[in-house]
Amino acid sequence: MVQIVGYKKIEKEDQTTLYLLEVQGGVEPVKSKVTGRVYLTARKAFVSCSFDEITCQGLVGSKIDGAITKIEVEPYQFVIKETGEIITRNHRYEYVSEEEMILNENLIPLAEAN
Repeated sequence: MVQIVGYKKIEKEDQTTLYLLEVQGGVEPVKSKVTGRVYLTARKAFVSCSFDEITCQGLVGSKIDGAITKIEVEPYQFVIKETGEIITRNHRYEYVSEEEMILNENLIPLAEAN
């Protein structure tokens, strides 16, 4: 289960407006690679939608089935807003529906099936 915690308005090059819903998963403990201490965090992701701004505002606080998963991607640089530090990441977080989670957990990849 994830919760809609906000939204983002994007102006495209062709002057059309697109809205993204910000979804957040539950609280999870993570061990710091630097200090070795455990801290609590929650994964967040943005999901495109076909809603207008008023609908997006009304959806904040709603819960939907699914989860936020970590997806491996090509390395990219990321700036931490609070500190200005530039770090390199090789993952991003993505919303996955409950149906997709079930399929991913139960289907055997084609390479393994042969």
